[in-house]
Amino acid sequence: MRTLDWIVLIGTIAFITAFGIWKSRKHRSDVENYLFPKKMNWWTIGLSIAATQASAITFLSTPGQGFSDGMRFVQFYFGLPLAVIVLSITFVPIFQKLKVRTAYEYLENRFDLKTRSLCTFLFLTQRGLAAGLTLYAPSLILSTILNWDISWTNLSIGVVVLTYTFLGGTTAVSETQKQQLFVVFLGMITAGVILVQMLPAEVSFGTAVSLAGKMGKLNVIDTNFDWNNRYTLWSGLIGGFFVSMSYFGTDQSQVQRYLGGKSTAESRLGLIFNGFIKIPMQFLILLLGTLVFVFYQFNSSPIFFNQVEVQKIYQSADSLKFKQLEQQYEVLLAQKSIHAGELARALDVKDEALIAQTQSAFQDVEKQAQSVRKEAIEIIHEYNVAEGRQKATDTNYIFLTFVINYLPQGIVGLLIAVIFCASMSASASELNALASTFMVDIYQRNIKKNGTGKHYLRVSKLAMVGWCVYAILFAEFANSLSGNLIEAVNILGSLFYGTILGIFLVAFYFKTVRGDAVFVGAILAEAAVIWCWQNTSISFLWYNVIGCVLVILISLLMNLFVANKAHHS
Repeated sequence: MRTLDWIVLIGTIAFITAFGIWKSRKHRSDVENYLFPKKMNWWTIGLSIAATQASAITFLSTPGQGFSDGMRFVQFYFGLPLAVIVLSITFVPIFQKLKVRTAYEYLENRFDLKTRSLCTFLFLTQRGLAAGLTLYAPSLILSTILNWDISWTNLSIGVVVLTYTFLGGTTAVSETQKQQLFVVFLGMITAGVILVQMLPAEVSFGTAVSLAGKMGKLNVIDTNFDWNNRYTLWSGLIGGFFVSMSYFGTDQSQVQRYLGGKSTAESRLGLIFNGFIKIPMQFLILLLGTLVFVFYQFNSSPIFFNQVEVQKIYQSADSLKFKQLEQQYEVLLAQKSIHAGELARALDVKDEALIAQTQSAFQDVEKQAQSVRKEAIEIIHEYNVAEGRQKATDTNYIFLTFVINYLPQGIVGLLIAVIFCASMSASASELNALASTFMVDIYQRNIKKNGTGKHYLRVSKLAMVGWCVYAILFAEFANSLSGNLIEAVNILGSLFYGTILGIFLVAFYFKTVRGDAVFVGAILAEAAVIWCWQNTSISFLWYNVIGCVLVILISLLMNLFVANKAHHS
């Protein structure tokens, strides 16, 4: 990064952070104003929810997902609009009417303390781990760009986020998220415009999209029903509906956003607003990734985008073999660029016979290039296994590599600021929710019931520090994970969300079921989900359905058994 990039990056982060702290200066004196202010309008709520959900992982990994796998990941969100409508009709008015501060307070009134505590434990475990992944994403960027040790980078980012959240509370989180989203959209739109301008003169935006389609990247809809296929229309509509119901209805990092509304109407509108902007936003980010793929058909790209791993191979016994594969790959890239240009011209003149011919030639070379790349990746994998490390991945580095190598001075700083703003926004909401849940559902409920507001404020701030440490420690572990970060965080959520949602659905809709039955149902359902994760190839989106349905069925059966036993006795 050059001087102008650093000025843009530091200036953007410093301004947004200072603005949030200044806006929250009147809301830090007691715990209610610090964690649970009820003063937001609907559009602030909607933007805050969107910003909480759109972490740095979204803008770091989703373009890489589009590059590698095309557009089909967008199906993950197809169940979201229906979910937010259902939540707005059911969950929101109940939470507002009962004046709960966390979603889990309701469960004790409906069931018992152990059910509330179980749900709290599941949330704290999952969201604490997710906060670690949220911190890890920008650490990955800085350690790559500046060649810093990633452990110190994780610690540095964690301290920055903690300071911002610690001083500002919920008001600072919500107020800054509007500015952060503005920076995010500005940066991604700027990157997209520059990317299209950098394509060959004969390749317009429309032609680039057509090329992406012919290369198999515009696979937005997959109607096949396959339990093992992660992204289909059915897994998105059904599994996505369940995960969205749980995420927006029972995850305190989201619930706390709309519980801060001035009224039930404001909370409902904010939630629905977010539900209907999410799919277009994810579609555009994935499209940016597919356009990066098209760009690299005309420009040189590395055989493996994670250059840290490549440098390790250069120092190994496989260095010569790896470099020979790189040379083969470069030759094939040159051939592929020629065929891509021919295919673009064929698309422009709409000659179907020529399109089919040039597409076939392109695909033949693409298969050869991917075969060589696969062989090179296998060398990297074998080296890492021999060294006792996890298999390396480069999906998370694809968009970052494009930004650093091709975007002009100043824009690089803006795009890095985008990722930092997203990370700050999501991390702040997560730490805020973790602290409020710990304070209300564990400390105030079980340890000190009659403390003063100032005492609970101190406990909340100490809890933030503790959860930040927890997140930093898990960020260290995340460095050993292979695969795409955006998938990793969604898999992590799916391990817990279905069970939590099942508990709430039983609470709302099955009035005869008591606490013991739902508690046992939740324990058995969570065990079943973990078993599926460890022992089957079922797509993670279905974990939410499995967990939720099992909680309901087991709870009903347990309740029926207890009722029959009581009747016969």
